[in-house]
Amino acid sequence: MNKYTETAKKIKDADAVLIGASNGLSITEGIHLFADNEAFESLFGDLKRKYGIRCLLQAMSVQWPSEEEKWGFWSRLAHHYCSSYEPTPVMQDLKAVVGDKDYFVITSNGECHFEKCGFSEDRVYEVEGNWLTMQCSAACHDKIYPSADLLEQLSKSEADGRIPSDMVPRCPECGAPMQPHFQVYPNYIPDTEPRRRFTEFLKKYTGRKLVILELGIGARNQLIKGPLMRLTASEPNATYITVNLSELYIADNIKDKSYGLEGYLSDVMAELRRAVESL
Repeated sequence: MNKYTETAKKIKDADAVLIGASNGLSITEGIHLFADNEAFESLFGDLKRKYGIRCLLQAMSVQWPSEEEKWGFWSRLAHHYCSSYEPTPVMQDLKAVVGDKDYFVITSNGECHFEKCGFSEDRVYEVEGNWLTMQCSAACHDKIYPSADLLEQLSKSEADGRIPSDMVPRCPECGAPMQPHFQVYPNYIPDTEPRRRFTEFLKKYTGRKLVILELGIGARNQLIKGPLMRLTASEPNATYITVNLSELYIADNIKDKSYGLEGYLSDVMAELRRAVESL
């Protein structure tokens, strides 16, 4: 029995699937936060030359000269990677692998692609916030507001990297500018409700057959990978499946209940889907 058949059987027999995802999944979908690549040049080349930004992550965290320019960038980003998004083959394969199992997603990716692919937003915990919500930049209160529709409106008015001044979103309580609810910004407000739902999911499946499916998380990641490996160690009936191209790592204390699938995430998930559907 090969690894794909073994892992497919573990998934098929599981009571639930916990999905962990990070940059590797985003890169597979064409979003490379750290790269000054052709996609970045095509979408943000004008801003790169004007402001010296070299990648998406730098653009997200840079101190923009004005609110108009900050929201000009974010509206363009959201329009291209969120509003115009269609489910990719790798996400369709993941959805098929999970099937009708109970599941939960914990991810550091902020582009909301899980929700746009049909995963319930009540079962997704974006640990560093996301691109389609916003908060008061002064954190005068802890409410988090949806911003997808607003960002799409802003993108239609954005020109030369700016939006009109009268369209800058402002806090309804104190009048301060709003900011994306993303952890690169100061005064980030932790989103406690998704964390609570995640905790409830873990409680529900304590001691039961839980498959932890980790997608594209670096070997040294302690935000998601470290806790998922510790969870595997503490749960006697848990199975850990990690998928990565070049940073495949499994801690020694969980190797007897783990599987490493090395390769391009798109290829691995397609193969895993075939194995699940063949059972």
